[in-house]
Amino acid sequence: MSYLNTLFFGIYPYIAIAIFIVGSIVRYDREQYTWKTGSSQLLEGKELKKGSRAFHIGIIAILLGHFVGLLTPAEVWHVFGIEASDKQLIAMGAGGLFGLICLYGLTILIKRRLYNPRVRATSSNMDIVILMVLYVQLVLGLISIIVSLGHLDGSEMLLLMSWAQNVVTFDVAEATAAIANVNIIFKLHIFLGMSLFVLFPFSRLVHIASVPVQYLTRNYQIVRVKR
Repeated sequence: MSYLNTLFFGIYPYIAIAIFIVGSIVRYDREQYTWKTGSSQLLEGKELKKGSRAFHIGIIAILLGHFVGLLTPAEVWHVFGIEASDKQLIAMGAGGLFGLICLYGLTILIKRRLYNPRVRATSSNMDIVILMVLYVQLVLGLISIIVSLGHLDGSEMLLLMSWAQNVVTFDVAEATAAIANVNIIFKLHIFLGMSLFVLFPFSRLVHIASVPVQYLTRNYQIVRVKR
């Protein structure tokens, strides 16, 4: 079991990140015309807007929450008077709210992708795989909130924080030791999350790296002068 923990939670994260970085660079270099969302809005727009808005609001909040929650040292939270138990309740509340919003949107998107004939005809196998993996990952995340009810002191959350922070600092031994005794639901959630990094370069998820933030500061383009 110790060997498996080291493999999946000590070594696999680096393999996943390496595939994510190298695969993304290669795809951008060799297949720039495929670096897009592959929007199907022209085929159907109403369900897409409803599902996409809820999904993106939920997923962005969830990702920010994971990033800040896992990588911010516990000592920093203590400075602001937030103990592990308090952070646990905040994570459960915010995660549950945005998780349900995301689940609502993703359910609509999956239903649209699978049962709208026009959208299904233009969908690749990877499009469907990504949606399904995201759905399972989201459900695991929501289940983890229920599991967290059994340790409201935040002890298991501290172990997850220790794992993430030690992975970032390349301390495989400490990362593996931290993750060893956490609930299997958390382990599955982490493993699937790492696997999404592996799938990233081979799917339409690459559009995340091309958010057109420059549009916010770009000057207006004059298409036609009034006469």
